[in-house]
Amino acid sequence: MVEITRRGFILVLSSPSGAGKTTLTRLLLDTDPALSLSVSVTTRPRRPNEVEGTHYHFIDKDKFERMVAAGELLEHATVFGNSYGTPRGPVDAVLATGRDVVSDLDWQGTQQLKATVRDDLVSVFILPPSVAELERRLTARNQDSAEIVRQRMDQALAEMSHWPEYDYVIVNNDLEESVATLQSIVRAERARRVRQIGLVEFVREISRR
Repeated sequence: MVEITRRGFILVLSSPSGAGKTTLTRLLLDTDPALSLSVSVTTRPRRPNEVEGTHYHFIDKDKFERMVAAGELLEHATVFGNSYGTPRGPVDAVLATGRDVVSDLDWQGTQQLKATVRDDLVSVFILPPSVAELERRLTARNQDSAEIVRQRMDQALAEMSHWPEYDYVIVNNDLEESVATLQSIVRAERARRVRQIGLVEFVREISRR
């Protein structure tokens, strides 16, 4: 009997700050052992609470530039003078085993992935239930001044304009419901015909008389 195997996919979650993407990512990973988190490389200095290989792979600018030149990054960007990127090798290795990778990217990184790995990409945009609720969440953090919150709100509105570019959109009204929707998306994408390797041969075999 022909065995059907599966190539994994990259699940990208994008959202404005405060919409709940980080929490949803963590809950999804906690409930599905076949998912793993993509760890980006960055030239940003490591913060005291960060662990090498868990939060990021911390590298210098020269190595980052060499990775870009060699095509070793699926996507990359520079934000506030620090560079970030998704390493191609580790992601390809995970996908080849039939496991799926979760990645936290903005709309620009997602656009780059569409150009490099479209067949392996599943994109989800997380929206807040309202602009007022988004502002309340950002303010409730008590981490930023009113001016910073205003800047984050302006940035959030700009980011939300890119929702039509995504395969799926979830309005994060209820955390439990949003996680359940993400789980349904993952299950459906795993069953897609194009991801099932050996399916043609399997059907031919079971169709013989």
